[in-house]
Amino acid sequence: MPENAFVTLVTNDDYAMAACALVRSLVLTKTNADIVVMHTKAVSETSLLPLRDLGAKLEAVEHLPCSPAFNERHRKKNIHENAPFSKGDKPLFHTPLDNFVKLRLWQLERYDTIVFIDADALVIRNIDKLFDYPEFSAAPNVYESVADFHRLNSGVFVAKPSQATFDSMMTVLDAPDAYWRRTDQTFLETYFSDWHGLPVFYNMLQYVWFNLPELWDWKSVHIVHYQYEKPWEKNHGKADKLKPLIDLWQAYCEGKNLPDIDTLANPSDMK
Repeated sequence: MPENAFVTLVTNDDYAMAACALVRSLVLTKTNADIVVMHTKAVSETSLLPLRDLGAKLEAVEHLPCSPAFNERHRKKNIHENAPFSKGDKPLFHTPLDNFVKLRLWQLERYDTIVFIDADALVIRNIDKLFDYPEFSAAPNVYESVADFHRLNSGVFVAKPSQATFDSMMTVLDAPDAYWRRTDQTFLETYFSDWHGLPVFYNMLQYVWFNLPELWDWKSVHIVHYQYEKPWEKNHGKADKLKPLIDLWQAYCEGKNLPDIDTLANPSDMK
């Protein structure tokens, strides 16, 4: 049997806490695949223990060995000044250079196929069928307009680990004057220019809830991705609009009072 794994990345204690909700949600789907949490040294051992207790395999990783010039171009100040986030608010702990660390998953050659999922997501139905998709498969970056179906979102994607691919990526990633406007997302969309599209329901971005309510159908949604504001942030600017999704995340985080997803109301039904 092929060795497959769901992989996520945590680079601080907040994301380690978020990953507990993600890992718990994956376990509840009764997946047969491994669940791997890559983590940098910025994550405390205390924050990693609950992930291990949930059955996740922990994989320590380092930041990519990029040039000083690359790191300077992609510092938070430079990224946010050159391409401000105008659609929503990124939390204070957001550090753009951390995003590139997810490329380390191509070094996990003990696995045949990996499905990467950002730690700020929930899996609410079994998604093992994604292991049958080719590299590189990703869902579209749709949260404001259906016109964005041509753009990918790197919060969920299918990859085939290979050191050769990783080495090739590093050559392109850190080429002279290379600048990736939205970090790993822009890079992956460029590197895998012929990427295969997953159904949008495999990476349902939370802003769809209020921007495109007619697209949200709980009977089809498999992954909910909390882009921009995070469900554990207190009283953020869109908390009222997103309350049903925040309540869902809190239930998975606490591991209790989990709802029957098929009985939840769609946003278009709540008007």
